[in-house]
Amino acid sequence: MSKAFTREENEGPEVPELAPAASVLPAGSPNYITRAGADRLREELTRLVETERPHLVDLAKSEPEAKRRLSILDQRIFQIEQSLGNAQVVSPPSKIERVTFGATVTVREKSGEESTYRIVGVDETDFDRGWVSWLSPIARALINAKMGQRVRFNSPAGEQELEVVAIAYE
Repeated sequence: MSKAFTREENEGPEVPELAPAASVLPAGSPNYITRAGADRLREELTRLVETERPHLVDLAKSEPEAKRRLSILDQRIFQIEQSLGNAQVVSPPSKIERVTFGATVTVREKSGEESTYRIVGVDETDFDRGWVSWLSPIARALINAKMGQRVRFNSPAGEQELEVVAIAYE
């Protein structure tokens, strides 16, 4: 019988090859990151490499599903290594005169509603926390704004005007 028609019991289903995640940075753009963001990525990388990966390698010997999870984990490890390899850690400015990378900015809409955004690197973006990438439309509108200044930006809901009411840095 041909090998093509047999299946060894311990082989399990074939593990699909995962494509590397594409960078969200435009070609040639710097990979800015806050110091805290770089520290979080380093901690995640250490945990994945030293704890999770060895465990999955052992499981992959006997569990076919673990091979797929190991492949996904290896992709995440590669992504973190790439991000840290070309990251440029940006320190907060000594004076708070205007909005720059790393700023936490409170803005007021015309309706009086206030929102807070933190301008961070693409690897730190977290919409639930109000952390927006420095490449986002709102961040680009806020960069270089001063206290009390009004800025305009195009949101999915249309053009909005925001007033900068607070600027802070961690």
